[in-house]
Amino acid sequence: MENTLTVERFLRVCDILEKYAYDPSKLVPVLQEIQEEYRYLPEEVLTYVATSLELPPASVFGVATFYAHFTLEQKGKHVFRLCDGTACHVKGSNDILEALRERIGLKDDQQTTKDGLFTVETVSCLGACGLAPVVVLDEKVHGQMTPESAIALVDEIMEKEKASNE
Repeated sequence: MENTLTVERFLRVCDILEKYAYDPSKLVPVLQEIQEEYRYLPEEVLTYVATSLELPPASVFGVATFYAHFTLEQKGKHVFRLCDGTACHVKGSNDILEALRERIGLKDDQQTTKDGLFTVETVSCLGACGLAPVVVLDEKVHGQMTPESAIALVDEIMEKEKASNE
């Protein structure tokens, strides 16, 4: 995976803190923008944010771990969120999950590919039961999915990535 703690990204953290005038009451939007930049919240950055906002590190980590939207683990460039709520589960979400994991080569409890291209995670409900089974890929909702259509999404991304690297 790419080195996420580059000087450029660190300077972006400083810009974010400045944008919110180093106001501790703006911790959540600060963390949201930092996560947008890194795709997760690196421990070193959280410690820096705590120091910069004059907050105890435990408070910053507490907020980062309380809200489900935040993650302390690095995610892939493309994130599949697969609904496993009742409607999706009954309509075969587990088969989609297995197909995705097999296609991108995830083993055991691994969620992110070693190359950092994909993350696959399940969520309790996406609130789109009428479209079951549902997958959200990079914030775009895909309804009435099948194992084949999920694999097609992966293949499409792989083709685009391959083309952009040539």
